[in-house]
Amino acid sequence: MVGVAESIMERLEHRIGELHVEVRRATVAGDRVTTKALRAELHRTEHSWEEALARLEPRGPAGQAPPGAPGSAGPPLPLREQVCQVLTLLSVPAAPRLIIAVHEAFFVGEIVSTRLSGLRRHEERAFAAAPFSRPYYVCNPLTALLTPARGLLALSTWPMERRIIGELSPRADLLTAAIRVAEQAARSDGGGPAARRLLWRFAANIPGIGEGFVQLAPEIVIRAAREELAIHRGVDRAQRGAAARRARDQLSDVEQLFGAAAPAGER
Repeated sequence: MVGVAESIMERLEHRIGELHVEVRRATVAGDRVTTKALRAELHRTEHSWEEALARLEPRGPAGQAPPGAPGSAGPPLPLREQVCQVLTLLSVPAAPRLIIAVHEAFFVGEIVSTRLSGLRRHEERAFAAAPFSRPYYVCNPLTALLTPARGLLALSTWPMERRIIGELSPRADLLTAAIRVAEQAARSDGGGPAARRLLWRFAANIPGIGEGFVQLAPEIVIRAAREELAIHRGVDRAQRGAAARRARDQLSDVEQLFGAAAPAGER
């Protein structure tokens, strides 16, 4: 099954590379209709790649988890792969502080904050040198103005809508991250001390979670976060969708990953 999944991903990666070339050619030719159609296909193909990645869960001997995975005792992965693991778990853009806390709670090894601060710049330089040569990049989410959302990291394989930060997105993303962390803690029988501390941090920012719990069950966080997220989700998705459509129409490939320069009057 792993071999089949890898073969599917290789085909998707090849098609993504082809589509980027075709989009660039259509854009240079001024063919907006073809460009729009190709961007839509690119969006669908990238989403399929992300789903295939989520299904690809390699296992070592006797069902052991891969190195760096939650609960694994193997050697730590390179920094960008560690960050990718955390962002994949959270499924939303995140600040370095949260990335480090989640990695400490669920993954092997250590993320050094000083190295993390330069990772996005390194990824942008790598993209400029050889566009789309990697299956993913650690990139910027974008504001509704299509400029880089500073202080946050995202994955290039996410749909554009997920990489947009609208007016309600910080709250919606916090609630989504709380759900994902609580779900991981539940799979880990509550997790260790670092996971429990992380749950309490989320709980302190979510209404509906009463005080006085000796132990905070992940199910309590999940339920309260889902209830509030349902309030914000519709408006947030609409705002993100509108900005994502503008981003696909207006931005170059590199700007879609790392943001456009702010207008002179807004810098």
